[in-house]
Amino acid sequence: MISKPDKNKTRAKRHARVRGKISGTSERPRLNVFRSNKNIYAQLIDDVAGVTLASASTLDKEVKADATKTEQAATVGELIAKRAVAAGKANVVFDRGGYVYHGRVAALAEAARENGLEF
Repeated sequence: MISKPDKNKTRAKRHARVRGKISGTSERPRLNVFRSNKNIYAQLIDDVAGVTLASASTLDKEVKADATKTEQAATVGELIAKRAVAAGKANVVFDRGGYVYHGRVAALAEAARENGLEF
C-alpha cells in the first residue's frame, strides 16, 4: 500500500535543515514565519539571546478579518516591518519556515520589504 507523506513532517525537516544554516543575532534578527490553515504568524527572533524582539499575526486587531488570507498575510508583513523599524532592527534574515516562497509567505515577505525591512 502506498502511503502519502506527512506534509508537516517534511516541512519540519526542511525547516530544520535551513535552521542549521541561518541564525538571528541582536544586530540582524531572524524573521520567522509560521503558517497555519487559518492564520499566519511572524516573529523577529534573536537566537543568541533566545528572545522574541517583535511579533505580528492575523490575530492582531489591525488585521481585517474579512480580507483574503493573502491580503491578511500582506498586512502582517506591514505590521512586523513597522514594529521592527520602530525597534531599530531594519536588517533581518528571512526564515520561511520550510514553506515554499509562494502565496501567503511571499505576500508577507514582499510587504515587509516594501515597509522598510532589508533581506
